[in-house]
Amino acid sequence: MTDQQPESESMRLYNSSRSGEHQIEALRSGSVPVSVYGLGKMGLPLAAMYAKTTENVLGADVNPAVVEELNEGRCHVKGEPELPELVSELVSDGALSATVDPREAAEYGTVHVVIVPTPITAEHEPDLSILDAVIEDIASGLEAGDVVVVECTVPPRTTAERIRPALESASGLSVGEFGLAVCPERTSSGRALRDIRGAYPKVVGGIDAESGRVTELIYGELTDAEVLRVSDATTAEAVKVFEGLYRDVNIGLANELATMTDELGIDVLEAIEVANTQPYCDIHRPGPGVGGHCIPFYPYFVIAPFETPTPLLETARAVNDAMPTFVVEKLREEFEAEGTALSEASILLLGLTYRPGVEEIRASPSLAIAEQLSEREASVYGVDPMLESVGEFDLRRLSLAEIEERPFDAVVVVTPHEEFESIRWDELERECGQLFVLDGRDALEPPEITDAGHRLYTIGVGGDRGV
Repeated sequence: MTDQQPESESMRLYNSSRSGEHQIEALRSGSVPVSVYGLGKMGLPLAAMYAKTTENVLGADVNPAVVEELNEGRCHVKGEPELPELVSELVSDGALSATVDPREAAEYGTVHVVIVPTPITAEHEPDLSILDAVIEDIASGLEAGDVVVVECTVPPRTTAERIRPALESASGLSVGEFGLAVCPERTSSGRALRDIRGAYPKVVGGIDAESGRVTELIYGELTDAEVLRVSDATTAEAVKVFEGLYRDVNIGLANELATMTDELGIDVLEAIEVANTQPYCDIHRPGPGVGGHCIPFYPYFVIAPFETPTPLLETARAVNDAMPTFVVEKLREEFEAEGTALSEASILLLGLTYRPGVEEIRASPSLAIAEQLSEREASVYGVDPMLESVGEFDLRRLSLAEIEERPFDAVVVVTPHEEFESIRWDELERECGQLFVLDGRDALEPPEITDAGHRLYTIGVGGDRGV
């Protein structure tokens, strides 16, 4: 980390009298200290890219283990290509360090970047308590000329109606003396650095025109992609939320169509694929549910805080939340048809994280599938090469090598990790009758399953393909 501290106007970008070229030079030279609040799966890649650009970043995280690892040049985030090497290099060069004290970061930075979790409660209300605490910390060190950038996803109007008053009240400053803007993260686990560098345009919106200008200048240096400056902070917030809403509603349509496969008597996936050759049609893929820390949560950022009815969003959520039940009911139907009770069945779940190649389990469909099967007294087992612990799941963990050592009545592909391609399906067996394989993601080659003597059902396809 550089020794420089903000002593002159050239180190502050908001309301600076210097030209844009001089401001960019100051930013790239390390003369503009940057503090990043939140060093999680999205925060650490962002802090690293800021450090690579500015050579002067202090990250803040309340987890001492995360801070200790980073200050030793180690990366706690798994599954992010290039990130461990980049973190090691930046820490070694003094461009990046971390603290457990957000108020130390608030005193340090003149650019404050917030990327902390904004989950929902059990009652589906947005939980902004972590964000509120960080904003209070930032206010303790906020000075004229500073700029605060919100990257975490929040309900529209949060920055204008919640963050701005909190900063002004606690700092004694007003917008016009400091800047405030929204630049929502548009990154995915497993490709965060690529996304930040420029896979998509960056969206920025300021609480005032100068905030928008400064934030556009900053991200113009951080990314190779276009920077889209929108009308205001609320519009920028809405852009990110709307992206998630679109996907949730679209997946809900695909999932509902997939549940009609058997009654329609067609391969719904084939119909979707061909329908999508029409340029105005883009139906997504169905599956056993929608997981992760984004898509299942963001609808409630619009449903809960506002009075306008949102029947479409609520219906899509209900459809997607019902897919684990669809999986369990399909298993029950198959066993019932052969005279076996679900309570007597031994069932293996392949893939417990919400998406292949990542270790995130929030809202993963496998959580609900395992819980419902266990409630019906089935014996449930799970395999996931990304996870070191499965304590959150109502099942018994197995290694990939162990699945050939015991019989199962059914195997459910929930999340098709690459490692599952090595499974020898002809080595899996059932003590009595055919093994039933339910492919939730259309990830399997049907002949490989049926040639091994197993029954196959694929969500959206049915049970006839490849037989």
